[in-house]
Amino acid sequence: MRHLTDSELCQNIDGSEGSHRLLPPTWEAWEAQSPRGLLWRTHARSGRGSPPGHPAAWAGPWAWLWLGGARGTSGARCAGGRDRSGRGRGGCCARYCGRCLRRRRRGLRPARALRRCGFVMATQQRPFHLVVFGASGFTGQFVTEEVAREQVSPERTTHLPWAVAGRSREKLLRVLERAAMKLGRPTLSSEVGIIICDITNPASLDEMAKQATVVLNCVGPYRFYGEPVIKACIENGTSCIDISGEPQFLELMYWKYHEKAAEKGVYIIGSSGFDSIPADLGVIYTRDKMNGTLTAVESFLTICSGPEGLSIHDGTWKSAVYGFGDKSNLKKLRNESDMKPVPIVGPKLKRRWPISYCRELSSYSIPFLGADVSVVKRTQRYLHENLEQSPVQYAAYVTVGGITSVIKLMFAGLFFLFFVRFGIGRQLLIKFPWLFSFGYFSKQGPTQKQIDASSFTMTFFGQGFSQGVSPVKNKPNIRICTQVKGPEAGYVTTPIAMVQAAMTLLNDAADLPKAGGVFTPGAAFSRTKLIDRLNERGIEFSVISSTEV
Repeated sequence: MRHLTDSELCQNIDGSEGSHRLLPPTWEAWEAQSPRGLLWRTHARSGRGSPPGHPAAWAGPWAWLWLGGARGTSGARCAGGRDRSGRGRGGCCARYCGRCLRRRRRGLRPARALRRCGFVMATQQRPFHLVVFGASGFTGQFVTEEVAREQVSPERTTHLPWAVAGRSREKLLRVLERAAMKLGRPTLSSEVGIIICDITNPASLDEMAKQATVVLNCVGPYRFYGEPVIKACIENGTSCIDISGEPQFLELMYWKYHEKAAEKGVYIIGSSGFDSIPADLGVIYTRDKMNGTLTAVESFLTICSGPEGLSIHDGTWKSAVYGFGDKSNLKKLRNESDMKPVPIVGPKLKRRWPISYCRELSSYSIPFLGADVSVVKRTQRYLHENLEQSPVQYAAYVTVGGITSVIKLMFAGLFFLFFVRFGIGRQLLIKFPWLFSFGYFSKQGPTQKQIDASSFTMTFFGQGFSQGVSPVKNKPNIRICTQVKGPEAGYVTTPIAMVQAAMTLLNDAADLPKAGGVFTPGAAFSRTKLIDRLNERGIEFSVISSTEV
């Protein structure tokens, strides 16, 4: 049976005529392929049974026949080798797989036999440690340059074989020649492998994945082009890192592929660029630097530009247009996940008004509408459920300067929110990004001068409780302020963060989650040296102040 794509499972959001929601011909097919079916199947395999409304809910132990549990020596299927009453039913094979699944949920090392069967990355068996997929794209060319810098980094003690991948050999060669000229390495083109593959050709993606230990996926928007790469990587035992800032894609990939990636022992790590490593690891850094229990954090992003102003490539704009145009499906996905809320420790963090004044930074601010909040919340859930750490509440804002900037952004926001509701409006937004974004987004992207003159600062204001003070019925008595500062966000910080995430994946394997899966950066790298690596390359984490009230 043909597997349906996301564009077929979800309503088309581009407003094109004749777009319809396609449904599989049978209940079983729908359950296997749709977001709701995936969530229900994951819910059942987690040991909580079938949610209300699922046709398998009435079937008791027999529901596991539909939900794909392991077949044991008795011939009966049951997940983890137990039926709904908790009695062992599936024989030794089912009980063994069940133990492995439970160990993975607790963050423990998989059983040795499974690790010998391929649950660890075989770096020595692949011709390339890294492959930059989409290297000829606007962001991909900067990632290519950053990998080339890392290849000759003074800290490196081992060889770093790598390759670029894309549809056109000529374009890939031009990117390598440009990087060679910029870095003063005339022989670079002969040192880097070239792989020809196309996102529309699954066989070519398989061939690329087979040659790599880690794929750096730079092809977006990810809601349209990200899943085939993840699927190819998992099927071929390859880890994958992307720089998506699209919450719907990130969360859907977790539900669809987390268990499959865990079975293969590979790591799928999204949002590993400016979205959302500074925010996600910034919260973890703040927690680690507080002498007590951190309970809540607010972050404020400030973007600084030079005399030529700020410009962002329209690829980011397209992702935002498609994301806001399809936000109803994101809400539906979250409602259907039926996950328990993460407990709130200490007073509940109050949300600010849509336009508020931050006294500490002497600037107006608005809510940050990127992926940071979604990513940080998923990380905090993972750390709480798997590592038993106290969860941190989080809210993200971006500073906008004075009242003139506030008025300008209000008009831009109203235009955007109005047009994004309609198909023709989305087409206009995508066709004329410079007009509707008041000059912030363009099809050409920033010039090198604009990139060189830009920087960002993300300031974190945290509160919590000192050791020995109970969060119950007490007010927070510790406040801490930390910062993450770095160069231009989209095309300098993002490549650095992405490449260092990949190097951490290659070099800090002992500190990663013990089984594979689909992770946020904070969930994957909270116990690694990634923050140290970023500090060494110009993305600086620091404590500004820490006081006990």
